[in-house]
Amino acid sequence: MPDTHMLKQHPVKLSLLIVLFLSLGSSFKALAAELRYTLSMPEPHTHYFQVEAELSGARKNYIDFTMPVWAPGSYLVREFPKNVEGFAATDGNGKALRSEKIDKNTWRVYSNKASMVRTSYKVYAFEMSVRTSFLDASHGYVNGTSMFMYPEGYEKQQGTLVVKPFAGWNEVSTGLKSVGKFTYTFPNYDILADSPIEIGTHEVYEFTAAGVPHELAMYGGGNYEPEKLIADMTKVIEEAVKLMGELPVERYVFIVHNLERGGGGLEHLNSTTLQTSRWNYGTESSYHGFLALVAHEYFHLWNVKRLRPEPLGPFDYNNENYTRQLWVSEGITSYYDDLLVRRAGFYSPERYLGIHAGSINSVENTPGNKVQSVAESSFDAWIKYYRRNENLNNAEVSYYTKGGVLGSLLNMEIMAATQGEKSLDDVMRYMYDRYYKKLNRGYKEAEFKEAVERIAGRNMDDFFTKYVYGTETPDYNKYFEAAGLQLVDTNQGAVAINWGATTAMSGSKLIVRSVSRGSSAWDGGLNVNDEIIALNGYRAGDDLERRIGSMNIGDTAEVLISRDGKLQTLQVKLIQDTSVRYQFVRVDNPTPLQDKIFREWLNLSNS
Repeated sequence: MPDTHMLKQHPVKLSLLIVLFLSLGSSFKALAAELRYTLSMPEPHTHYFQVEAELSGARKNYIDFTMPVWAPGSYLVREFPKNVEGFAATDGNGKALRSEKIDKNTWRVYSNKASMVRTSYKVYAFEMSVRTSFLDASHGYVNGTSMFMYPEGYEKQQGTLVVKPFAGWNEVSTGLKSVGKFTYTFPNYDILADSPIEIGTHEVYEFTAAGVPHELAMYGGGNYEPEKLIADMTKVIEEAVKLMGELPVERYVFIVHNLERGGGGLEHLNSTTLQTSRWNYGTESSYHGFLALVAHEYFHLWNVKRLRPEPLGPFDYNNENYTRQLWVSEGITSYYDDLLVRRAGFYSPERYLGIHAGSINSVENTPGNKVQSVAESSFDAWIKYYRRNENLNNAEVSYYTKGGVLGSLLNMEIMAATQGEKSLDDVMRYMYDRYYKKLNRGYKEAEFKEAVERIAGRNMDDFFTKYVYGTETPDYNKYFEAAGLQLVDTNQGAVAINWGATTAMSGSKLIVRSVSRGSSAWDGGLNVNDEIIALNGYRAGDDLERRIGSMNIGDTAEVLISRDGKLQTLQVKLIQDTSVRYQFVRVDNPTPLQDKIFREWLNLSNS
């Protein structure tokens, strides 16, 4: 019992004790709650997972269970609740509790202060992608936001997940912490949602990279050689760790889906899911492309999952989370993925520069690059990037590709300004140390620019105004001169027609699929979905582009089309193709500083 005399003499201490008791009471109340999920798949061929979520100790009149509508890292509202069926709830004694759906992704359970509430529901999972869940007779894959509802108000509650694999399935791979056979714990919902799960009979390989255990889960077979693949992935991993200075995980899991066709990846806090063709390991080009995918998703371990724009965490799972910084989160990661493969020794300098020139060509030959800034592209990812249509190439630019190009220009600017002593690497390390490790928060939009200025030692207003928030074309050679490089347009002086329409045969009909802004077809009035019947009085087929190519710039092509069943003749004047095809060329007699920057950039210092 406290000394009442002392309490009377020290009212401040009394107030502090009262606050402490209230705080402890609140903590005990939170600790009293328990959360447990059970995931089963009794009939995998039907593509339905069965989920049970048990919340004990809440004792509320009602509890809302919410299913997220999107997957972090993939910026589109995908409406995951559309796949939920058969939601029901009971108390700890098995007595049915009334429930109702109150909006598109929330189910309200009238729990009447029951000590335990158990919900159950099915999820239809038959979309094979890195951002959704999938189940069939061969395996199961779970992406947390498309599978697990959370009880509102208990998002920070620690809990347990029990996975019950289908009979005969003997492997479960996930970044969650294991506390028993197929039993895992998570400190909060964010971690549960951010830990994909592969379930089945897949191959599992354990290895150590940068002193940390890694797991490689390979589903779907393929022509990979495990020992070679692990050795090469380890090289890429260790280059990423060298760049950032530390590896902030105790364990990391790669889930790889080897499919007939497929590609892409999605980053998570201590794991990733990758998709590739199962035969991509057999040629040097495709194999190195897979290593670049590994590098991209692994670099997200720092850039996005820890160093992040302010809006990207804590997540609002019910709505869009807008940011103009995806060109940094995704684009600069794209800059580093190929560079890490180069630094690991897989790309020759010439091959790397060819890939990088290809990225610049892609940006500069995209009509939308003159329409949409990379900051706007980032912000509008929710309504454009993942919702492709026939006109988007004319109206947008990829924050992946252009962000990667801008990353390389920033790198050149910093290296030039610091005589090769600093680079974009230093910016990333500074940002990671300051905003993740020291301040433990996301960075504000202006703070990335401030970091670049700090490392470069110069004002970057002009760069960001023109190229990040504007659509001006950079003077590339001004930047790459720092490394003794020039971009040469090999299309310069070439005479070619800019036809600008892509077509495809649909049965016996030649149908227009897309029309590029500023092309002959665009100016001549050709539309998507037009059927091209004849060119210059002769029936047209899959030889259309060859026949157009045999004409001259300035000629007029007479194009007979059917539009909505009505015949029309268009007079299409053929204009010159002004697209670029850059390649890097080293300058004659580079200065010592240019040579230093070139070698530092491409990790040739010790060559």
